[in-house]
Amino acid sequence: MSKKLTEMSLEELWQLFPIILTEHQECWKEWYLEEETLLKKNLLQVERISHIGSTAIPTIWAKPIIDILVEIPRESNLYDYKDLIINNGYICMSQSENGLSFNKGYTENGYAERVFHLHLRYVGDNNELYFRDYLIEQPDVAKEYDELKLRLWKKYEHNRDAYTNAKTELVKEYTEKARILYGNRY
Repeated sequence: MSKKLTEMSLEELWQLFPIILTEHQECWKEWYLEEETLLKKNLLQVERISHIGSTAIPTIWAKPIIDILVEIPRESNLYDYKDLIINNGYICMSQSENGLSFNKGYTENGYAERVFHLHLRYVGDNNELYFRDYLIEQPDVAKEYDELKLRLWKKYEHNRDAYTNAKTELVKEYTEKARILYGNRY
């Protein structure tokens, strides 16, 4: 009998769900749009739903996980959305006063065909939109990011935190440049 995901240690989860990178897949946009439609239909007031992360950037390799940013009004309570999101097949993975993170598509047998990470935050907490747009509009920066991810992939295949941390400096640098360039785009 296999363990439930909630009973597994972080190391066991990293073994079951290694970092996998693949070339861009056209189906990712469709999967995002289908999930966006579901969320719009089932959530309370939402300011914006956005496709973020590497699957939203057509020129780079990505983990086949669709990252979604859901921004809600500042006067809303994040926790009023929690059960609604869980009722749409998500598992709450982390929570703070500024945001909740959810996953969908993780099973005791590994990844499902479609995997999603949903980030619920207040409107304006959206650095990922600036980074995404910057990489789409700056192919040389997208290539630099892509090469970094490919170098880190096998080194941190079973350590998602270390993989993410190793990318942080580059992401922060270009997000700051994007915020200056784009101003109050969002």
